[in-house]
Amino acid sequence: MHPILLPTPEVADALAGKRPVVALESTVISHGMPYPRNLETARALEAEVRAAGAIPATIAVMDGRIRIGLDDEALERLATGGHAVRKLSRRDLPIAIATRALGATTVAATMIGARLAGISVFATGGIGGVHRGAESSFDISADLDELARTSVCVVCAGAKSILDLPKTLEVLETRGVPVLGFGTDEFPAFYSRRSGLPVDHRCDNVTAVADILRAKWQLGLDGGVLLANPIRPADELDADVMETAVAQALADAEAKEIKGKDITPHLLAALERITGGRSLTANVALIRNNARVAAGVAAALAAG
Repeated sequence: MHPILLPTPEVADALAGKRPVVALESTVISHGMPYPRNLETARALEAEVRAAGAIPATIAVMDGRIRIGLDDEALERLATGGHAVRKLSRRDLPIAIATRALGATTVAATMIGARLAGISVFATGGIGGVHRGAESSFDISADLDELARTSVCVVCAGAKSILDLPKTLEVLETRGVPVLGFGTDEFPAFYSRRSGLPVDHRCDNVTAVADILRAKWQLGLDGGVLLANPIRPADELDADVMETAVAQALADAEAKEIKGKDITPHLLAALERITGGRSLTANVALIRNNARVAAGVAAALAAG
């Protein structure tokens, strides 16, 4: 195990025994939801992974180490830490580790920690991507470059609906990242199952996903694979209603001159307010669904 990593005994034992492990990000705890919903969701995600036959490994930076798996006390620290918890992407990791800061990992930083630990599957809500208006702002998430360089399968419900989905997919294509649809031919739009945009390939079961992951990495093609898992029909929100809400949230962010890493937490909070909490309920449902699928993929990979 890399010396900068600190796995829990349970995670270390599972990895040593080549049993399925699923990485989980921690910004959903610190920056994605209000307390106590964030802590409840973190515990629920770990329970979903366990119920589906894998070991959960929520990743965060604490006391100068990358923690691979968190106990309940550590989850509580992240959930209640407020502004003391830093939001960490690739560029932030060395600073947070050297200064012994408390940090929650984004998609990019979670992928780095997972890869260092030898974890091949990671469940999140939605990836970051190309922001609307990026042609003038150049605001493009580091998640896309991380997917191009770090060999982890990321299970998500598409990219966050506040983003420019066609441009996000275009960048993924340019970076050589396969985009697979789990039971769908269409790239999901986070709160909605449909975007009108095609995926590269449809997989109807976890074995098919595992076969593609093995083939990619056996070819020496470093980098991740994006597995787009649509929100379940019972949980999805009307696409037109959400587009109106997103437009309102973006206008609010622009008026308040909120930019950079602060914009996504602001927009998610604004959407929750605008939709009367429905966006948060859907967000929790889709992340739990992704955790279940990720556990299945991890088990299929472990089965060889």
